[in-house]
Amino acid sequence: MQSYVDRKILSGVSSAILSGQDLVHFHAAGWADIENQIPLRHDHLFRVFSNTKLVTSMAIMQLIEQGKLGLDDAVEIYLPQLGKRQVLIPGASDISQTEPARSAITVRQLLTHTSGLSYGLLDHGSTIYKAYVERKVLNAFEPLSELINILEELPLSFHPGERWEYSIATDVLARLVEVVSGDNFDVYLHAHILAPLGMNDTGFWVPPHKHDRLTAYYSGSDTMNTLNRDLKRLEKSPYPEAYLRPIPRFSGGGGLVSSMRDMLALMRSFLPGGHAVLKPESIQLMMQNHLPAGWGIAFPGVGDVPGKGFGLGGAVTLRPSQNDPEHAEGEFEWGGLAGTHWWISPRHNIAGLLMTQRQMAFWHPYSFEFKKLAYAAMMK
Repeated sequence: MQSYVDRKILSGVSSAILSGQDLVHFHAAGWADIENQIPLRHDHLFRVFSNTKLVTSMAIMQLIEQGKLGLDDAVEIYLPQLGKRQVLIPGASDISQTEPARSAITVRQLLTHTSGLSYGLLDHGSTIYKAYVERKVLNAFEPLSELINILEELPLSFHPGERWEYSIATDVLARLVEVVSGDNFDVYLHAHILAPLGMNDTGFWVPPHKHDRLTAYYSGSDTMNTLNRDLKRLEKSPYPEAYLRPIPRFSGGGGLVSSMRDMLALMRSFLPGGHAVLKPESIQLMMQNHLPAGWGIAFPGVGDVPGKGFGLGGAVTLRPSQNDPEHAEGEFEWGGLAGTHWWISPRHNIAGLLMTQRQMAFWHPYSFEFKKLAYAAMMK
């Protein structure tokens, strides 16, 4: 990992490997702050963005265990604004060009990104992207309750359950947690997941006495060229003072800040013998592929991701591709926009973590290289 720092592709990298509950690798390379020459330490904090989705999915599974939700319940039972959906017709050039949805959105579809919702994040120029941007779907300064009101007015991209599209669905799940539990989302997570697992550095904002531990955030001059070496610091991304002060929206899809030690506690909760906040059968269910046979996942501008299905909160490796270790079949994984990756192999009882802070570094070449090295070492 040091080579990516030396080549100025990444500012710094923190990495860890678990074999069962045993920490067999824990290393930090490079800088938390290049400009001020602050070395990256194990206690630094990272914007984990879509790592948040795993935690949100766990909250939903807890409520299902308690009998307060059903995996195949129609979401409109709890969020009536999302009933009676309209769906964009193929080739629509305006969001008024719709037809009635053939079925209701379910909880399972939100967990697996098959609900018909979009993101307004990656599909630049599309009809639904323009509508999401105009309606400020990703506005961090509106609460989750207002997000649902905004989505009520927007059509779906496709009929529920008919394809996979990465989406705002996990933020909808965060609001579902609030409605079903009666707690604000941040309060629920702290009480039922973060505190029980000892994740004391994880939250939606960093208190002032920890500001010096938040790593700097960088981008390449060409954000889509993941190996570009011209790093520039991002001071106001995704908005001014992001993660340094409380905001109204507790984003279940991308709002958390965390540390390596906290993420290790989260990974341990999925491995046998760990302190868990879910029943074993719920953990097993999350790590299974829930997409129909023949389906896969794909991203606008990137295309198909070979050999991947999707579970309840992360991707599942069905057939290892050239980017995967040869023994990665059955792996459960995901990560964040800034290059914070996690993966769990239930077959081999191992897990790995990688944390950096470079924009658009999800499934970055550094993560593929590290995972192959990790598997090679652990399979000896």
